[in-house]
Amino acid sequence: MKDFDHLMSVWQEQPKKDQLSVDDVLKQVKKGMNSISRKLLWNITSMGLSFAGLLVVMLFFVFNSWVTYLGIVIIMVTMILYVMMMVRDYRIISKQDVTINPADYLQDLKVYQKNRAAVYGWLYYLYVILISTGLLLYFFEVLQSASATFKVVAYGLTIAWLMFCTFYLRGRFVKAEQEKLNLMIDRLIRLQNQFD
Repeated sequence: MKDFDHLMSVWQEQPKKDQLSVDDVLKQVKKGMNSISRKLLWNITSMGLSFAGLLVVMLFFVFNSWVTYLGIVIIMVTMILYVMMMVRDYRIISKQDVTINPADYLQDLKVYQKNRAAVYGWLYYLYVILISTGLLLYFFEVLQSASATFKVVAYGLTIAWLMFCTFYLRGRFVKAEQEKLNLMIDRLIRLQNQFD
């Protein structure tokens, strides 16, 4: 009996696992995903407005060279492809409510995370290359009559901006979004393990 009492006291002294509050976790995940979906919706809207602006430029400005039109078309096609990927991701994260079926939502979150990793990987570099090519072709005629100094400044600022976005902003944005997603996925996995 003495051994049983000792065993019981040792068992009771064991640290207890943190139990997650279901409501708190689901509220936090829902809040985080609403933030990400709002950003995606804003990106889709701004890309759509940019596309409309380029369409206006292409239709109402007269250019002498077909190269300029080719540059604009390359930019527009690239934007359409990028918007299609953002719409697909938006549909993945907003098609169902986390509170209805957290297990399915966890799977959707993992799919979303995988899609975003692909977008931020080699697809982003392809996007930058296509946009750069389109801008180069567009600037070919637009800057033809500009001074050499202005051309150097225009090309230099464009290259600097693309480099800044690619190597600085992209990294910070990817890291912040991945941390949010990892935190939400981890919370849902811990919640799921709590009930298994």
